[in-house]
Amino acid sequence: MAGSEGSPAGKHVAVFAFPFATHAAPLLSLVQRIAAASPATAFSFFSTEKSNLACFPGGRGGEGSECPNVMAYDVWDGAPEGYVPSGTNLVEAVEIFLRAVPGNFESVLEAVERERGRKITCLLTDGFYWFAADMARERSVPWVPVWTASPCALLAHMETDSIRQIRGTSDMTLDAIPGLSTMRMMDMIKEIFDTTAPLPTMVYRMGQVLPQAAAVVSNSFGNMDPIVERELRSKLRRFLDVGPFVLSPPPPLSDEHGCIPWLDQQETASVVYVSFGSMIRPPPHEVTALVNALDKAASPFLWSYRSDAEAEVPQALLEKAAAGKRGKVVPWAPQLHVLRHRAVGAFVTHCGWNSVLESMIGGVPMVGRPFFGDQCMNARAVEAGWRIGAAVEGGAFTEEATAAALERVLAGEEKEGMRERAGALKEKALKAVEEPQGSSTKNFEALVEIVTG
Repeated sequence: MAGSEGSPAGKHVAVFAFPFATHAAPLLSLVQRIAAASPATAFSFFSTEKSNLACFPGGRGGEGSECPNVMAYDVWDGAPEGYVPSGTNLVEAVEIFLRAVPGNFESVLEAVERERGRKITCLLTDGFYWFAADMARERSVPWVPVWTASPCALLAHMETDSIRQIRGTSDMTLDAIPGLSTMRMMDMIKEIFDTTAPLPTMVYRMGQVLPQAAAVVSNSFGNMDPIVERELRSKLRRFLDVGPFVLSPPPPLSDEHGCIPWLDQQETASVVYVSFGSMIRPPPHEVTALVNALDKAASPFLWSYRSDAEAEVPQALLEKAAAGKRGKVVPWAPQLHVLRHRAVGAFVTHCGWNSVLESMIGGVPMVGRPFFGDQCMNARAVEAGWRIGAAVEGGAFTEEATAAALERVLAGEEKEGMRERAGALKEKALKAVEEPQGSSTKNFEALVEIVTG
């Protein structure tokens, strides 16, 4: 029998995931930590069928799972019967999904409340979901959004109206907006300037309603960017940085392709690690330019290539890797462990937020080639804010620009300063998750109290 809603056994937290890119998995990881800290609380995790199959490969959670108080439930992805997606167009899938919200969540939520015998006592959602503010208010429960990208990007979304009013050249910095003074207009997330499309409309509305949240949770750590943190705290009821998520707890080592033994054979800070996450593939001419730049740098490289390397990477590169001369190309690498290895001297990255955090944790300078979303802001912060790396000039891989960026990070006069500053951020991140006094540890305890108290 379920307990009363005022008792731990009566608590029921609804978790709304955004089922695209790398949103659902880190949210689930955070939920599992909270669930472990409050085993009498029920957690219902709502996402699309495709997303849940990826997040819960062993089933739907519940009894017999690692977190028996977490259960997964499917919501409609918005696609009509017989719909066939056009290629790999993520924007199309997102827009179809957004046309179905919040009704798809509402209908399943009511059914789950009946099934589990508990009314919802808290809404813990992806930060994108502006509609959760209304749902929480109607139910008189706290709303706690989780922001999985950079705090600087969150601040930009909250300052959208101010940014739109700025007139100037693309290389003009946003000096008038505290926390964004190192950013240029060209670095801003393109959705900020779009007033009509579904995704930009969603994030604009999010920026307007976030001050209503009981707390906003961030995958960041204290004193990483003090001015940005100060601004967010002034605009929100409560801002809780509880990251880096990947350190709480750190993932176990899985290295089926032998990356770590290969790195063990390399000299300290000599290897260039290359990875663009699970979704991004540079166009073929940029891959060729990067290959030529790596060859020019004459540094050993480890490339995590999430596609058909034999079809897309120049054969000469693969031959060098196969011969063990200078490189190793693998379909997947244990990135956090790779970046914390003494042999890695530079990380060529798309500057997705998870990758930036993992590079900080490893104390490794970055070479950034951003593609979309907050990646341009992250690349700018890496180069001009934290000064722990270099962005590829021109925003795309050319042999000359990429070679120059690699030279700056690996051998230029800035090299030591970059590594020292990256090392300082690494120490801040590790200190933040220390128990019991780390800032992220304390903020996580406060989060558990808000969600389950």
